[in-house]
Amino acid sequence: MKNALGRIESVLVLGGGSDIALATVGGLVANRARTVVLAGRNLAAIDAAGNELRSAGAVVTAVEFDALNLESHTNFVNDTWKRFGDFDIVILAFGSLGEQSLDERDPLAAAEVITANFTGAATVGIAVAERLRQQGHGSLVVLSSVAGERVRRANFIYGSAKAGMDGFFLGLGEALRGTGAHVMVVRPGFVHTKMTANLKAAPLAVTPDKIAADILRAISHGSELVWSPPAMRVLMSVLRHLPRVVFRRLPI
Repeated sequence: MKNALGRIESVLVLGGGSDIALATVGGLVANRARTVVLAGRNLAAIDAAGNELRSAGAVVTAVEFDALNLESHTNFVNDTWKRFGDFDIVILAFGSLGEQSLDERDPLAAAEVITANFTGAATVGIAVAERLRQQGHGSLVVLSSVAGERVRRANFIYGSAKAGMDGFFLGLGEALRGTGAHVMVVRPGFVHTKMTANLKAAPLAVTPDKIAADILRAISHGSELVWSPPAMRVLMSVLRHLPRVVFRRLPI
């Protein structure tokens, strides 16, 4: 729980290898967060990712979590709370870009991308929200994407899944109002991470540290929706209202 000064002490990351999430947790640890649980499929990799946090003074534990195994999510959340106690911050940071050119011709591959970005997020999100509701405090920070604001031909499977995820968690935040629990949806633009390493950078591309700084600022303000960088809000507002015949001609 938060300490007597209101500082965040405990953090759970779903998608413990996420560059953005790790940068964010680094900022929380610098401000005296001490219990960090990194959850993901590759235990060795996420355990290694926690070494820098350990050197900064945090107690870091890696635990196994599979976003695609929907049936396991409720038990995972309950077992994690039982093992570690309440969490002040839960960061939902897993996802998959997929391979659009292949996935749009393969129903099961498309379903895996949708599950990783939307269905799996929804099932574990509901389980986390219930625990936050029961403890009466805590924030669920959800890494969405501007890709869901106006779905493009170039990545419509990923984009549509993120659009669903974004709307779901905005609604979940409304459902939690008055309970002491809180949801914050983060809409990053293009970020230089492991997941985007082979892609051409888009306009307004930023680093994980920049996104993390925006997230940390928003946490301190109790924000419900974050655009990062902030200029993405204006850009996406323009793109969202372009006529379809114009939008499809854009080189994006």
